[in-house]
Amino acid sequence: MKENLVIFNAKVATPLGFSSRRGEEMAALHVIDHATVEITEGMITYVGPPRRGERPGFHWGYYFYDAQGRCLLPGFVDSHTHFVFGGERSEEFSWRLKGESYMSIMERGGGIASTMRATREYSFDQLRVKAQGFLKKMTEMGVTTVEGKSGYGLDRDTELLQLKVMRSLNNDERKTVDIVSTFLGAHALPPEFAGRSDDYIDFLIREMLPLIRREDLAECCDVFCEKGVFSVEQSRRLLTAAKEQGYLLKLHADEIVSLGGAELAAELGALSADHLLQASDAGIRIMAEAGVVATLLPLTAFALKEPYARAREMINAGCAVALATDLNPGSCFSGSIPLTFALACIYMKLSVEEAITALTLNGAAALNRADSIGSIEVGKKGDLVLLNSPTYHVLPYYVGMNCVDVTIKEGSLTPALSKGEGARRQCGE
Repeated sequence: MKENLVIFNAKVATPLGFSSRRGEEMAALHVIDHATVEITEGMITYVGPPRRGERPGFHWGYYFYDAQGRCLLPGFVDSHTHFVFGGERSEEFSWRLKGESYMSIMERGGGIASTMRATREYSFDQLRVKAQGFLKKMTEMGVTTVEGKSGYGLDRDTELLQLKVMRSLNNDERKTVDIVSTFLGAHALPPEFAGRSDDYIDFLIREMLPLIRREDLAECCDVFCEKGVFSVEQSRRLLTAAKEQGYLLKLHADEIVSLGGAELAAELGALSADHLLQASDAGIRIMAEAGVVATLLPLTAFALKEPYARAREMINAGCAVALATDLNPGSCFSGSIPLTFALACIYMKLSVEEAITALTLNGAAALNRADSIGSIEVGKKGDLVLLNSPTYHVLPYYVGMNCVDVTIKEGSLTPALSKGEGARRQCGE
């Protein structure tokens, strides 16, 4: 619900721009003390110092909110999640604790195939209720835009069902999170196509891509480009067909082995290459040259006990780095924005400023949204996060603990904070 809102006495900290920030640009935040932010019908119409004569009664027809000097950031953009699925895989997590690898669990029928079986048994309403629960938790942690992937149906009807759940949630007038949908039919090989991975790629190209495009169910197409899943050539074939049909491209790339996924993302002009734990030096360099966003997922590396992606090297090479949670039922059953910040700064060597850019403007760029979200600037959506502190340095300092006081979506305060608790309306319209 779009609102008219004026926030007074805020400490604004934001990256600037309408495209991704690369390399050393990521550390540059624009900071305004004692700032006013005006949002009109959901869009930012003023950012800066208090205007002459400005006072609560100056803004007729607006809610007004006194930030009391606390830090105001752009809304967080979680640009890689799998938040629509059935079941859970806690037992498999215990297997990994005992030493089994992610790939060995997949090979014996666990992993993605396990969630596929559970998801195929869920109804639309069951999937929607579960997904809505995740969105509520995201809002509490400051997420205002999220990407959601299909990929747990691996058949016609269930892939469509996942995407329709996302469309339904995104069309809800009461929503607090925008959803960008991605078709990830090439997430794993379903049992119906055992031993026939080329035939499955043909099925996705021939039947699924046109159908999903015709029903306007997804903006992006993704593929799990990995040894033992889909090869570089199969990924190229699928993504080339998707691009020809109007999809934007994303890749699960170089997560487990250095297969050349980063290079393929650059070759095809993908929005982003994601994971990248094993990305080569050449892959990092060519992504930087091509302007592909490197979306890194520290929670997954943490949960799998794998080395973290080389974020520092990527930034030094001139890449635009984004951070996302990778919320999913297997390798990373967590959507924790606080822990993402902590891991990125402590173990991946990002500065706090770089991490903020990665989770705002660069996350927006990874979803083709940098022109409308990701920074606090006139002409962008009024998607904001108010911290419980005057400094943004609390973001990694609160290790795994939430320091978000208020999430604001298109000028509307989250339901957790009623208008009467912190905002009052000037009734002059």
